Amino acid sequence: MSVIALIAGIDEVGRGPLAGPVVTAAVVLDPGKPIHGLTDSKKLSEKRREQLVPMIEQYAYAWALGRAEVEEIDQLNILQASLLAMQRAVAALPFALEHALVDGNHAPNLNCPVTTIIKGDLSEPAIAAASILAKVARDREMLVLDQLYPGYGLAKHKGYPTAQHQQALLELGPSPIHRRSFAPVRRAIR
Repeated sequence: MSVIALIAGIDEVGRGPLAGPVVTAAVVLDPGKPIHGLTDSKKLSEKRREQLVPMIEQYAYAWALGRAEVEEIDQLNILQASLLAMQRAVAALPFALEHALVDGNHAPNLNCPVTTIIKGDLSEPAIAAASILAKVARDREMLVLDQLYPGYGLAKHKGYPTAQHQQALLELGPSPIHRRSFAPVRRAIR
């Protein structure tokens, strides 16, 4: 039986979009059950990410998602909302961590030591696994939100500020899931 260090990789998805929540994941990998092909979710095709999710969910020692809603993003700012979502992911794990490895250069306030790693999703498998879980969860949610708020193209661009999205914002005005603290959304408020 392998000894598992309670070290989580943590990553977020959704800091740049104009709509929807920011979603994070915390993943503790089991060294006895390696998952091949883990890397930054942005480097993987949608199909490959979807293939990896059940493997991560099955073989990881533990994993959890966290999120911050649009209202929290507008109230706190996107960085603080991302850090809050990371805290929520860690709090949802079934045990206290020994250490957390966080993608980027900003650390959430956790009850364990935290190491930030720029481009950590390329070098740390646990961070890569978190990146994949968070991206797939958020992308799936954006498909649902596209049905609830048609006309913005959310299923296609996942809320990112594409030309199509910004044009739809000007034509339709912001929906309830648009981040009013972001300049392109503010400009579209009538």
